[in-house]
Amino acid sequence: MAGRWYDEWQIGDRIEHPIRRTVTETDNLLFSTMTHNPQPLHLDVEAAKASEFGQILVNGTFTFALMVGLSVGETTLGTLVANLGYDKLTMPKPVFIGDTLRATSEVIGLKDSKSRPNAGIVTFLHECLNQRDEVVCRSERSALLRRRPV
Repeated sequence: MAGRWYDEWQIGDRIEHPIRRTVTETDNLLFSTMTHNPQPLHLDVEAAKASEFGQILVNGTFTFALMVGLSVGETTLGTLVANLGYDKLTMPKPVFIGDTLRATSEVIGLKDSKSRPNAGIVTFLHECLNQRDEVVCRSERSALLRRRPV
């Protein structure tokens, strides 16, 4: 198990997740079509060329999902009860096909669970950065994690 138990986290803990991912045309196409998102900026090369970006934009919900996925191994893998919510989602820069993305996580909140004595809530600030170290996605995630078994 790679994730940490609730009682192993401290506010300010920061992780540079080791897995990086280069976004492909197939990623964007499959994600957009699987989620029924017909936005021409994601699917139509000619429409995207005519836009202010001049090229296909990667679906933002793919970027968000990838950011969270890149973080799971070192944060909640094997210790998660449930994700309770995502807040303050922003996408300050666009993502394009061929961009290589990586994620960081920082613990910004800890709270004992009132209803589950064997668990607590960790709030992470996740950031996704491209190969130019520009933040392309940011979100807070509240996760209910198990305490270390006694």
